[in-house]
Amino acid sequence: MNEPYDYFAEPVATAHKKYEALRAFFYEKLPAEEVAVKYGYKLSALYSLTRDFRDFLKDSGNEDMFFITKKPGRREKDTEGNITALIINLRKKYLSVPDIKAIVDSKGYKISERYIHNVLQKDGFDRLPRRTKQDRGIRNTSDIITAPETAALTYKPERFNTLNSIGILCLLPYMKKYGIDRAIEKSRYPETKSIDRLSSILSFIALKLSNIRRYSADDLWCMDRGLGLFAGLNVLPKTAWFSSYSSRITREMNLAFLKELHRIWKDQGLLSDTMNLDFTAVPYWGDDSHLENNWHTALASMLSVLAQDPDTGIIAYSETG
Repeated sequence: MNEPYDYFAEPVATAHKKYEALRAFFYEKLPAEEVAVKYGYKLSALYSLTRDFRDFLKDSGNEDMFFITKKPGRREKDTEGNITALIINLRKKYLSVPDIKAIVDSKGYKISERYIHNVLQKDGFDRLPRRTKQDRGIRNTSDIITAPETAALTYKPERFNTLNSIGILCLLPYMKKYGIDRAIEKSRYPETKSIDRLSSILSFIALKLSNIRRYSADDLWCMDRGLGLFAGLNVLPKTAWFSSYSSRITREMNLAFLKELHRIWKDQGLLSDTMNLDFTAVPYWGDDSHLENNWHTALASMLSVLAQDPDTGIIAYSETG
């Protein structure tokens, strides 16, 4: 490609081809089918490209997707070395690049995973070996970074990275549909001035849905903006809050809430006239030694009973003792 005409007629670079295709579709008003054939796109891929371009223009402000205004010299992201020091300290805690990025984002630094990788490579760190779930679960970073104070979320457009919350956000529409959010708000569960009743319960649900079994051994979740969004908070509360809140919940509160849930399931026609009844032992992680060991897991356990609807899978009643 040595002629100026060929440069514009047959773009080679991916970004250049995208630009020419979008220009032909939006500015020259060519049919999508013609543009797709001319620039080698499938029709569905071209429509995806136009959709992404529209979304970019809505959210990008004054930023341009294809053309960058050059400024003299290279802009230094870490003039004082704070970001580099933080990245290195977090890797010493055996954290992966995505984990490090989640924490760095919570401090307000806007850098990519590639930037983190380059910092670690430059400082001589090798890739982390394959880790077990237990290894990945021990990620206490409280001695390096302090999570933000929890507060009610101020809803405004923003971008953030999250490690755990993409899937669990899908639960919120269902909670709204069946009125579970209203049931929580009308329950007897405690609340504080800074964290209302609904956000308190959703904080526990967020951890359960994220498969964080023992939150005292991991503190990255209290820096995850996505989990906070699920609960209507900027970030989830810290470990001490969960322990303190749990101690204030009584059996009567739980029974009253279970009865309200049962009424919701019944009113929605989600319960049949038959129940699956199961007696099982639930491992207990507390300090009380009076509980017996379950022969199957060799752990201190609590006996529990579960009543499940066979058609919907809903747990209509549960009890432990």
